[in-house]
Amino acid sequence: MHQLQPQPEVTTSLQFDTHSTSVFTENSVPAQRLQWVNLQTEVQQVDWLILHFNHWFSHLNVTLVRGDFEPEYFPATETEAARIQFAHGFFNSALHEISHWSIAGEQRRLLPDLGYWYAPDGRTAEQQALFEQVEIKPQAIEWLFSKAFGRKFRVSLDNLTGDGGNGATFKDHVYAQVQQYFTGEAKLPRDAAHFIDCICTYTRSGKTLQSDEFQREMLD
Repeated sequence: MHQLQPQPEVTTSLQFDTHSTSVFTENSVPAQRLQWVNLQTEVQQVDWLILHFNHWFSHLNVTLVRGDFEPEYFPATETEAARIQFAHGFFNSALHEISHWSIAGEQRRLLPDLGYWYAPDGRTAEQQALFEQVEIKPQAIEWLFSKAFGRKFRVSLDNLTGDGGNGATFKDHVYAQVQQYFTGEAKLPRDAAHFIDCICTYTRSGKTLQSDEFQREMLD
């Protein structure tokens, strides 16, 4: 069994102070001090996530916001912080978009949608293969986020009207990527590690994620 060992993201040099971002002060608004375990609805959990993420990452000039339509990332401007907009107010969509943002380095965070290529639903087999290659790390990190929150995670091939590819192979790759983060074979991005640390502080009494909490059959 391995314990997750967060390592610095090599593509960015920004620093953070975990003591100033991971714990709310006594002057925090009451909504921010709500206990995760007491939240009963998806809407309440999303509100909690937005409030806490925006506090934990305020030093990086970025905010998490609900979107009415599809997810999108908007770089910071001279007057506004960067925005991670997730789809339709869905909690899982928020975690997925945060995972993409956490992987992106400084330069990608200056680009609309983080500069990622995206082809809509209906992709060919070749396009789907490229999509899956790009999605392995984000979905592996999303699984870590979901487990820290105690939520069910499902992989997404996101190609209902096209060639869905080999779902089992993609799940194998996502599982293998998670295990590589635990063994240290792959480096967990700095901001993903910070986010997981903050989540675990509030939802697991500080208990860190363990490798045996992630089994391949959980993805089926």
